[in-house]
Amino acid sequence: MQEFELVNNFFSKLSKHNVSALGLNDDVFFDKTKKTVISVDTYNINTHFIDFKSPDLVIKKILRSSISDLICKGVKPKFYFISGSGNKNYFSKKNLSKISESLKKEQKKYDIRLCGGDTTFSNKLSFTIISLGYSKSIVYRNKSRLNDDIYVTGNLGDSFIGLQILKGKIKVNNKISKYFIKKYYEPDLQLKFINSLLKLANTSIDISDGLIDDLKKMINRQSVSFHIFEKKIPISNTLSQLIEIKKLRKIDIISKGDDYQILFTANPIKSRIIKRISNNTGIKITKIGKIISGKNKSKIINIKNKQIEAKNKGYIHQF
Repeated sequence: MQEFELVNNFFSKLSKHNVSALGLNDDVFFDKTKKTVISVDTYNINTHFIDFKSPDLVIKKILRSSISDLICKGVKPKFYFISGSGNKNYFSKKNLSKISESLKKEQKKYDIRLCGGDTTFSNKLSFTIISLGYSKSIVYRNKSRLNDDIYVTGNLGDSFIGLQILKGKIKVNNKISKYFIKKYYEPDLQLKFINSLLKLANTSIDISDGLIDDLKKMINRQSVSFHIFEKKIPISNTLSQLIEIKKLRKIDIISKGDDYQILFTANPIKSRIIKRISNNTGIKITKIGKIISGKNKSKIINIKNKQIEAKNKGYIHQF
């Protein structure tokens, strides 16, 4: 059973009369009256991170991925709660000191504050983070409009390569290895784009499970489809060189997730404004496709104007 099947079959009815739950089909809870936005995420070892050899980096990654849920809604994260389950090997004094110091740096970087949490004993390591912010409005899912342009911030694919290097599946020199591993543990969050996103975007999501999968989620309850162009999907120069050297398929690499960039749609008349904001803020914002009628099938189009398939559809939450 997949995540959406589980939610729709067993929990959606429980939130039927709770407008703020957004039908359990968005990244956040949004109480419009109290202007409160909340997200909850759980991270398990061997699933969301491969090991705990670098607890300072692991905690940094999961905190950023959690507050990314708010950022992609156009909301500045303000507070967070963190709970951890583990044993004395995971929660040794050395590891706890590293975690504490890392969280201190993240709090300063993103201007957020720890508010509480919980600890429990378990031989299986996991963390749960609740992120909280305040806003009069958010950018919802499933609000794209016909002929909207599709945009993405930053670059895609670096994080996936970092994970492959950590797993020993890709061999590169030390300098390149450090670059990709840093991108895996320290995703670039577009905090400066929050206010602009609220004004420009019709719908949005953060890329956690992969470009194709998250794009489908973003429009999953609408009668629309998408066309995206492989050539336009932004990647770093380092990844571009690696793809050429290793003979990799670009579409598969950018479809695996863990990028935490913002995927959004906007009216074509906003294109000049978006370009100007990108230039003024230094945030890379790239138009990669278009929202089309649901009467047509969604397509990924390559440089030869031919339809292609992504072998890697993205991370699937399977139960």
